[in-house]
Amino acid sequence: MAFPSGTTLRPLRAPEANRSNALHAGAWWLWALGLATAASRTTNPLLLGLLVGVAGYVVAARRTDAPWARSYGAFVKLGLFVVAVRLVFTMALGSPIPGTHVLFTVPEVPLPDWVQGVRIGGRFTAEQLVFALYDGAKLATLLICVGAANALANPARLLKSLPGALYEAGVAVVVAMTFAPNMVADVVRLRTARRLRGRPTGGVKAVLQIGLPVLEGALERSIAVAASMDARGYGRTAEVPAAVRRTTNVLTLGGLLGVCAGSYGLLAASGAGYGFPVLVGGLLAAAGGLALGGRRSVRTRYRPDRWGVRAWLVAGSGVAVAALMIWAAAYDPGALHPGVVPLTAPQLPLWPALSVLVGLVPAFVAPVPKESS
Repeated sequence: MAFPSGTTLRPLRAPEANRSNALHAGAWWLWALGLATAASRTTNPLLLGLLVGVAGYVVAARRTDAPWARSYGAFVKLGLFVVAVRLVFTMALGSPIPGTHVLFTVPEVPLPDWVQGVRIGGRFTAEQLVFALYDGAKLATLLICVGAANALANPARLLKSLPGALYEAGVAVVVAMTFAPNMVADVVRLRTARRLRGRPTGGVKAVLQIGLPVLEGALERSIAVAASMDARGYGRTAEVPAAVRRTTNVLTLGGLLGVCAGSYGLLAASGAGYGFPVLVGGLLAAAGGLALGGRRSVRTRYRPDRWGVRAWLVAGSGVAVAALMIWAAAYDPGALHPGVVPLTAPQLPLWPALSVLVGLVPAFVAPVPKESS
């Protein structure tokens, strides 16, 4: 195929992120929740490790140098702590999983009859510890997926994108997020001043003497912000007919109940058949209620975030991973839940593994963050 003279072929690559093409924060959360939903459907450590690897690769490729982007490491450490706690509880309180491969035996503490099912000490088998490891790894993967969303999504922009019905709650959270660093800076400043004056910075008396000026400064800032918000017309609402208010309440409450029932169905072992339709119906009903509730808010948005094609691709990849994993769990549950009794080595199933790799799409289509100079 011939191209006109002077035409150059450029490889398809994501553009550099700027204010106009930055990815919508909600897309990152939908992608991460899709990975978390996929993690909730399996206890296969190979698939869980693949999900963690996908989330970590996307975070490494697309996170910025903002303060919230450093939270991913904390969530990874929290996940490892959860696995360790799950193993400790298994060794301390026992497990109902039977087993034949005894690892060690410790003296068992006799307990009364009213605590049947709980034991302290006794023999511990490899099957019990492997089951606890699989269970803890699933919960750790859920936390790491949420940590990926925290590291990639700008919290202030996410709150700014809330529907009009949740505008007051979003503003309250943004104000709290703004004041928290100022309070920490005040504490550091007062501790440094006391140290330079030769006064103690520890103990109950020092805490009280530092806390009073910090509280006074926080009250002064809150009064100033309240006056500024009142001058800008914050809190003024439009008149909405009573029928619209009642419809809003019914849709919002019914939608939230549907989301809870659908989420339970997706997490339950036998609820995948009804969980997804109920969840979608609840989300649509809640969205309709929030849209109607937003009619009370008389405000405009300054430079609203756009939900473009790249946001659809990122969010769609997470939804695809969740949907494919739910289908795989219903089609071949044995591949997603390796046996513990008898103890068998886990295997990496092909199609679920390829489904998880769909979650790598954001690493190639999301705008590339600017490198800090």
